[in-house]
Amino acid sequence: MKTVLLTAPYMLPFVERFRPVFDHYGLQLIVPDVRERMEEADILKYAGQFDGAICGDDRYTPAVLEACSPRLKVISKWGTGVDSIHAETCSRLNIQLRRTPNAFTTPVADSVMGYMLAFARRQPWMSAQMKAGIWEKIPGKALSEITLGIIGVGAIGKALTRRARAFGMKVYGTDIIDVDHVFVGETGIEMTSLEYLLSNSDFISVNCDLNPTSQHLLNAKTLAQAKPGAIVINTARGPIIHEEALVAALQSGHLGGAALDVFEHEPLPHTSPLMTMDNVLLAPHNANSSPAAWERVHWNTIKNLLEGLGLDPGDLKLFNL
Repeated sequence: MKTVLLTAPYMLPFVERFRPVFDHYGLQLIVPDVRERMEEADILKYAGQFDGAICGDDRYTPAVLEACSPRLKVISKWGTGVDSIHAETCSRLNIQLRRTPNAFTTPVADSVMGYMLAFARRQPWMSAQMKAGIWEKIPGKALSEITLGIIGVGAIGKALTRRARAFGMKVYGTDIIDVDHVFVGETGIEMTSLEYLLSNSDFISVNCDLNPTSQHLLNAKTLAQAKPGAIVINTARGPIIHEEALVAALQSGHLGGAALDVFEHEPLPHTSPLMTMDNVLLAPHNANSSPAAWERVHWNTIKNLLEGLGLDPGDLKLFNL
């Protein structure tokens, strides 16, 4: 009997719902208690005990993968980002690495729009003042008066561009790969350098993958290039922004605010200065929140696992997909 290590936090609350699927395919489950992710030491406790894995942002480092090989045949990532899994080692050890591309394009793009509307229209701050007994009209702006810069014009960046343009916003984009000229012509996005984007954007939205080229892409040097008063929004990966530099730019007043769904260390420590800043909106890595999107990812993650184990996923239709 093949064994699967299931540690994806979004699937764990529903494990009993999916257990009949695994039983049908003769798969035994190992289901540890997971809060946010499994660190290297956590996974090493199970090394050599499982043939496949369904994971979230677990730390599948080279050491972990070496210890789990040769039994481990497939890692099925719940979601899109695989920056926590060492892909080169997977390839070398013939461990399949599978994921669901573009899993959360719609909810993440909507989240960024929500943050921009909140800052532009000032609703959270007016509501707080009203509840404190203060009747004061805080000036706001229309989104059509505001410029958006998008770092990473992939699926989410494209969806965000279309939404922003519908609101009449000027949109700049930057990416390390060429963006389809048809999309550029269709939307009117202006592709430019990172430096130009930073210095000319009122909102700066981070929507790129975390990889060696984007680690601490926004740091003390690049944040200094940002337009004074700009708002930084990060719904991608925490380490793309050097958090200490971001805090310094907010404290100095160079940046006007930030909206952060992801952080360098998660959960965000209670001692973080970000916790007490009035011009910062925070969320617990939840921009992907969408029951419909989660459902698609649940089943596609199982499908990827089955295929990676050499099993026919055709019978999944028996479980009311």
